[in-house]
Amino acid sequence: MALDMLREIQAFVSVAHKRSFVAAARALGRSPSAVTRAVQTLEDNAGSKLLNRNANAVTLTEAGERLLPHAERLLDVQRDAADELAALSGSAQGWVRFAVPLLLGEQVLPGVLAEFSQRHPQVTLDVQYSDDALDPLQGKFDFVVRGAFPQSSELIGYPLWEYRRYLYASPQYLARAGTPQGLEALAEHALIVHTAPRILKAWHFCRDGVITSLRPQPRLRLGSGVAVYHSTLAGAGIARLADWLGEAQVKAGRLVRVCPQYRLTSSSGHDPQMHALYPAGELPARVRDLLQALRRAGKATRSQTQ
Repeated sequence: MALDMLREIQAFVSVAHKRSFVAAARALGRSPSAVTRAVQTLEDNAGSKLLNRNANAVTLTEAGERLLPHAERLLDVQRDAADELAALSGSAQGWVRFAVPLLLGEQVLPGVLAEFSQRHPQVTLDVQYSDDALDPLQGKFDFVVRGAFPQSSELIGYPLWEYRRYLYASPQYLARAGTPQGLEALAEHALIVHTAPRILKAWHFCRDGVITSLRPQPRLRLGSGVAVYHSTLAGAGIARLADWLGEAQVKAGRLVRVCPQYRLTSSSGHDPQMHALYPAGELPARVRDLLQALRRAGKATRSQTQ
């Protein structure tokens, strides 16, 4: 199949799903004018109008409704063929460009990168470390990894692993400042708050299904998860950390869980999740393989701390 026709079909399927040329363009990483031209060319070649366009919405015509399932199957076949060719060549090839929070660069990702690079020596990995909520479309990433709670988005979510958050402090800090016996006592302590990607106005504590909210008054506001983690280990105060980070240090005697009967959740009581976000469309096999490896490693890291 000619590459131009494949791009036309991709544009049509994306617009049909998104009901918007602008949203489809964002998902495909193209300009709206390019997507419009691709659909128009497909309509000209088909000799039929496939989409109804008006100021409020884009809808499928009868011809578009009939074409859509065939177009979707065609894209599936193209993806499977690309995967088969990669398998026949002996290994995946190409680039994978992605972004992850800084802490993953310390705790989970190094092992994943080492193992993945050994298995796929012809794949080049380009990793950006940032605690900011990066957009994979604007940054031209294959995917970005985020923690906490997935936000509604035109992007596709890929769950990696769930975790819980607790308060932690070093034994040295607690020996110096005392151990808080309840949430109300936290006001008397040095609290460490992570300010990226946004400043949280409240911590939500869950105990037996009951949510208690507290507005922290931090002694330290840090824009890096790595800085929060190491400052806590160094005895600077009490911080909210993921259990896949904190519990290993509890077992090693370097951290203590504070107010251990409480875990920190969303305002509705949900636990956070590490997840990847990527634009709509099929992921290359090398990207899917890397995401699966990251999921396995994250789950293994967390299970070792339970």
